[in-house]
Amino acid sequence: MILRRSKAAAPEAAATPSMRSAVVDIGSNSVRLVVHSGHPRAPSMIFNEKVMAGLGGDLAATGRIGEESSARALRALSRFRLLCDRFEVERVDVIATAAVRDAENGDQFLEGARAYGFEPRVLSGEEEAYFAGMGVLAAFPDAKGWVGDLGGGSLEIARIGKGQVKQGLSLPFGVLRAKPILDKGAGALAKRFGKALAESDLAIKDKPMPLYLVGGSWRSLARIDMEAGDWPLRVVHHYEIAPARAVKLADRVAAMDAAEIGKVPGVGSSRVPYMREASRLLALLVEQLKPSTILISAFGVREGTHFDALDAQMRSADPLLAGTADMGRAEGRFPLHGIAVDEWIAPLFESDSAEWQRLRRAACNLGDVAWRANPDFRAERGLEAGLHGNWVGIDGAGREMLGQALYTSFGGGTSVFPGGGALAGARAIERAIAWGLAMRLAQRISAGMAAPLKESGIRVEGDRLVLSATADALLSETVEKRLGQLASYMGLEAAVR
Repeated sequence: MILRRSKAAAPEAAATPSMRSAVVDIGSNSVRLVVHSGHPRAPSMIFNEKVMAGLGGDLAATGRIGEESSARALRALSRFRLLCDRFEVERVDVIATAAVRDAENGDQFLEGARAYGFEPRVLSGEEEAYFAGMGVLAAFPDAKGWVGDLGGGSLEIARIGKGQVKQGLSLPFGVLRAKPILDKGAGALAKRFGKALAESDLAIKDKPMPLYLVGGSWRSLARIDMEAGDWPLRVVHHYEIAPARAVKLADRVAAMDAAEIGKVPGVGSSRVPYMREASRLLALLVEQLKPSTILISAFGVREGTHFDALDAQMRSADPLLAGTADMGRAEGRFPLHGIAVDEWIAPLFESDSAEWQRLRRAACNLGDVAWRANPDFRAERGLEAGLHGNWVGIDGAGREMLGQALYTSFGGGTSVFPGGGALAGARAIERAIAWGLAMRLAQRISAGMAAPLKESGIRVEGDRLVLSATADALLSETVEKRLGQLASYMGLEAAVR
């Protein structure tokens, strides 16, 4: 059953005027406001605030939202209403999930929310699964497999592929609801979980597929695993866990006390009490779905609602290229100059795969983001933008290539950036260094303008790297020095025509 269809892929979307939008997410554990600005396909988060209201805290025992939790949530909504007005957002999407959906007094809470000018959309369990799936597709455009979205009141499972959310369901096993069951023993939770999944219409195929994890509890769980392993990046998005390791992680977390969990970087204090439930639910999900691998997604329901509202052309844009182009326009001196640079250096890298071509374009998009930095630290600023930027549509190896290209382009030379290469490998890093040297040459000969690039060119002719120019005035000692550096790295002889 296809829940909703997304359109086929199309070229990178053109630049669009900056728009501010907001999502208010009324969840079972937290109430959150996120304000975005920038390119609609890859908007930048300019504000993010959550209040741990715990609307679903009493649900399992009483079936109702507690008075204290309701008061905390409504107070947060009053502030969020004021902030949305001050930010002058053009569109506010307000969604409510399991706690409001299932509580006997959910309608009463909604009346309180409406008093502040909000009109919450209460998502059904199937809709929540759908938007979680759309969020993963926004971050992983070619994703195929399972989506598991763990919240406070429910666990949504969806199946995605070919840009579509093909099936989705909601199970009442959020961390708040799982806690009293797990207190009776791991066997009790496993029995209840297995029975609920067996009674659902979820079609589990024999062929193992990736499992994409959504939700703050599972991101915190990933950070615990990152801390225990040798993962060289602190970026949790696209972090990969082997299924067998995820099952063992539940036992490891069960053996940790709250103080030990709280010391793990990136695990918020509000998540600490529920790591036991999150890890055990992940182990049960792995045992049932038998995924081929597990990937963490920073995008979920909130991003899915935004992605779903885009038109077909915008939705099909490459999120990495859209995001890097947006940052390049915002922080660079020369709008869209990265496209011209990439086209100028492309003849040197005709053997690049399609994936390397898009990474090279992303690097060129960011090729001027460090100009404000102290000259002695521009390489580090470029590395930071590429390696740790808030990008999606890119894995850890791609981040290393992006960071290396910028590190080299901004003066880091031909050395590998500190700690680099563990994910991308030597060949990929060498290619990224060559991109960086070529970008550095293009930036110097162009002075940030399009015309000098149109009046010059670079190509490999036999064992020579030939720079051609229509006028001697385009050349300089610095240009020829950078040409020599690139030629030497590529094992060629520099020549000027």
